[in-house]
Amino acid sequence: MTWSEMQPLLSQGTVDTLYMVLWSTLVTVAGGLPLGVLLVLTDKGGLLQNTPVNKVVGVIVNIGRSLPFIILLIALIPFTTLVVGTFIGPTAMIVPLAVGAIPFFARLVETAIREVDHGLVEAVQSMGGSIPTIVRKVLLPQALPSLVSAVTTTVIVLVGYSAMAGAVGGEGLGSKAVTYGFQRFETQFMLITVVILIALVTAAQLIGDGVVRLLARRGRTAS
Repeated sequence: MTWSEMQPLLSQGTVDTLYMVLWSTLVTVAGGLPLGVLLVLTDKGGLLQNTPVNKVVGVIVNIGRSLPFIILLIALIPFTTLVVGTFIGPTAMIVPLAVGAIPFFARLVETAIREVDHGLVEAVQSMGGSIPTIVRKVLLPQALPSLVSAVTTTVIVLVGYSAMAGAVGGEGLGSKAVTYGFQRFETQFMLITVVILIALVTAAQLIGDGVVRLLARRGRTAS
């Protein structure tokens, strides 16, 4: 396979991968952030201490994290079809990608929020701050650098998930690698695909690290 033949395939695969990762990241953050906050608030000693709720949510998150993505992808085919109308293509893959990543991200959010100085929470409470105010004004802003790192880690995981999704009806670089690199024994095509995936992961990590450093500098300046 010549470069002129590979280029459009690689370009389309990269666009599809970025599309899947971007939208699944947005859905993951929208679903995982409140879930992680809920785990902290309902835990023992939390602002909304509720052991039954915390245990149920914790079990759901743990089950979601323990399932191999390829199995989850297949198991969600009926649900994906119900939501999107099909289980094939980059748009359809957003559903299992997000479902698989939400529990993972929720635990990272939980860890990030637990690192916030409890003294700040008590200070806002003493001034009559409500729970929504504490979450919006203390917990999330103070945990922001760690939350950005959590998003970065999740994006990297989703890039890997998207490659696996290519083997089960999805598009993207994973699908192109299987179809042209593996099934047609195009070793060069496979290697280029791997290099692009590594580049995407590296770019995500560099951007995430840059944002975290910027937030850290702003925090030092403000203090």
